[in-house]
Amino acid sequence: MAAQSPSAPVRISETFARAKREGRTAFMPFITAGDPDLEGTRALVRRLSETGVDLIEVGFPYSDPIADGPVIQASYTRSLSRRITLDAIFAAFGSLDRQGLAPLVAMASYALLMRRGVERFLADAAQAGFSGLIIPDLPAAEADDVFRMAHASGLDLIQLIAPTTDRARVPSILKSCSGFVYCLAVAGITGERESVADELIQQLRWLKSQTELPLAAGFGISRPEHVATLRGVADGVIVGSAIVRRLESAEGAPFDAVLDSVGQFSGEMVAACAR
Repeated sequence: MAAQSPSAPVRISETFARAKREGRTAFMPFITAGDPDLEGTRALVRRLSETGVDLIEVGFPYSDPIADGPVIQASYTRSLSRRITLDAIFAAFGSLDRQGLAPLVAMASYALLMRRGVERFLADAAQAGFSGLIIPDLPAAEADDVFRMAHASGLDLIQLIAPTTDRARVPSILKSCSGFVYCLAVAGITGERESVADELIQQLRWLKSQTELPLAAGFGISRPEHVATLRGVADGVIVGSAIVRRLESAEGAPFDAVLDSVGQFSGEMVAACAR
């Protein structure tokens, strides 16, 4: 991958298009900014990129997380306990060498954008090298304006659709969505689960008839066998708790060992997505 300046994020659509050409399901791991610390986060981004992931979702810690299960909530608490700030997060990512790194997608509560100023947050995210943004609690009434501002900053605005989303609302959601659609595998909070729900497969098939945007499934996806179930109906998979749990369980261990554990799991998921 060619080196990217922080002000020129990699287009998410190009990433999914490449995976499709290569016959792969795109893989996107989730990590929390500042867990275990910002230098550790930067090292995780580099190691995950080395394993061949397609994108990396970065959670911005918030004291009142939306739909995040106990594992990710705990990672937010650990990060906030170190007094991680938005300025520090943007500075840490903005100074990363973009050579060989996977595109970055920020996930942030709308309250963080409002507190900083939406346009300023979007401009800072783009300058720091992020390619897209997920706002899980974005009010529907604000979506069109935020979508317009995100595009003006060179960012994709990724919208979420759950199994419980009224199908009559889907066209309006898709109208303010770009990059990919984040399809929730379950209604509820994030976390590892035994299997992929049948209702997700049905929803993905229906969504394929509604949009040409790539569909990425998240919430409860944690094993290579989950990828096999989704192959052909999902264009990408997102894994969060299974990775963050490895960081939590390795507290106190040498960080190189933590990186190796995360890297091994990521490599297994990348391989599963290529089958």
